[in-house]
Amino acid sequence: MNSSLMQAFRQNFLGNSPEWYQASILCFLAINPIVLALFDPFVTGWLLIAEFIFTLAMALKCYPLQPGGLLAIEAILLGLASPESVYLEAVSNFQVILLLMFMVAGIYFMRDMLLFVFTKILLGVKSKTVLSFLFCLAGAVLSAFLDALTVTAVLITIAVGFFSVYHRVACGKETLDLMHDHTSDDAVRADHVEELEQFRAFLRSLIMHGAVGTALGGVCTVVGEPQNLLIAEKAGWDFMTFFWTMAPVTMPVLVCGLITCVLTEKLGIFGYGVQLPANVRRVLEEHSAHEQSNRTQNDKAALVVQFIVAIILVLALAFHWAPVGLIGLSVIVLLTAFNGVIEEHKIGHAFEEALPFTALLVVFFAIVAVIHEQHLFSPVIASVLAMDIERQPGMFFLANGILSMISDNVFVATVYINEVRAVLDAGEITREHFDKLTIAINTGTNLPSVATPNGQAAFLFLLTSALAPLIGLSYMRMVAMALPYTIVLTIVGLLGVVYLI
Repeated sequence: MNSSLMQAFRQNFLGNSPEWYQASILCFLAINPIVLALFDPFVTGWLLIAEFIFTLAMALKCYPLQPGGLLAIEAILLGLASPESVYLEAVSNFQVILLLMFMVAGIYFMRDMLLFVFTKILLGVKSKTVLSFLFCLAGAVLSAFLDALTVTAVLITIAVGFFSVYHRVACGKETLDLMHDHTSDDAVRADHVEELEQFRAFLRSLIMHGAVGTALGGVCTVVGEPQNLLIAEKAGWDFMTFFWTMAPVTMPVLVCGLITCVLTEKLGIFGYGVQLPANVRRVLEEHSAHEQSNRTQNDKAALVVQFIVAIILVLALAFHWAPVGLIGLSVIVLLTAFNGVIEEHKIGHAFEEALPFTALLVVFFAIVAVIHEQHLFSPVIASVLAMDIERQPGMFFLANGILSMISDNVFVATVYINEVRAVLDAGEITREHFDKLTIAINTGTNLPSVATPNGQAAFLFLLTSALAPLIGLSYMRMVAMALPYTIVLTIVGLLGVVYLI
């Protein structure tokens, strides 16, 4: 094989990811068989978990599906798990797969309605504190019944749209100039530079409030986060049972989270409190009025249909008319049928956001299969269960929270809920105690994970979106802006788990 072809193979491996990252993955793949030969499957399994968490933590360098998938394939080849056990893990969590495939896609066809709602809020409320509160609350409510990723996608779409409108004006162009490049500030007029930076800061704070809102609402219901359905399935809870069981912790957290939103705005700390410049508001209002005047009867009819289907969705979830994934499929059918979306390629766009993560979830299940077959977490679970019974929920909350800050909360929740369910099935804990530990696992993976983009899929989605560079939202700035929420949500969540359940 000639050197140029070898060079091409090297360049193609993991694409544009950094060379040190590529070398790390190759090193992992090379060292695992050696460790297995020198030690035993238990040690190799723990090394595999550390390597897999590394791929999740470095998600901004390379999407975890490829490097994590290579590790999972190697684990099966090394005999750490069998293909049959991976398949059984996927089948036992089929409802979660259906949720991701169909519910996220279903909400895609509801975007116009969501855009309409958030736009009305943004331009209809003059007070920045009230506006931030409403964005955070709307993000929470919508995420409780829809999907945090989709709600975040709507927030991103709104922000990019408004930023591009004013950016055109700042560059001395017409607001309807569709050829304008809003990613470059080279043409921004000197008298608009300061105003544009203030608008960026305004959008940053608003988007972060909304993103945290998706976490506040996402922890409350079965469909709020992918791992919630998995947890509910293991616990045997339907939509309303899950909500009421979690409520002693999630409701105080929601209230304290909203109070944190108001306080950060009032105090102007951690990058919050920036006002929308009056000139920017005028430009956005004029553009919105123009858009509304051009809305056709077909557009209005489509909005009405989306509102009606949204009500049906809430009722279907609340009264458990069908499994969540099938409700999502029904939403797709209703919205596309009554709004005239009948071309296959148009329907296909709805699945683009969900399917990569669905594939990654199956890779999670492969790693979970390794954990089960090698009993990797048995000593950890046993050590926690050996503690005083009153301390166990708090320890589970902290353990899940810390891991979810650096890893993906779906993976962490999957591991812990499966292990705790196995302990219950073995008769080692009571059903009442299992319920308490389940609450701790759900809140532990959902609340402290707002600390970094690694833990929350919606945060990672925001950080890697086209909006982030436009408004100067870097990784560390995101961590800093999430800090007050991280502190409040973790403390209130922990106190709720320890004293209220």
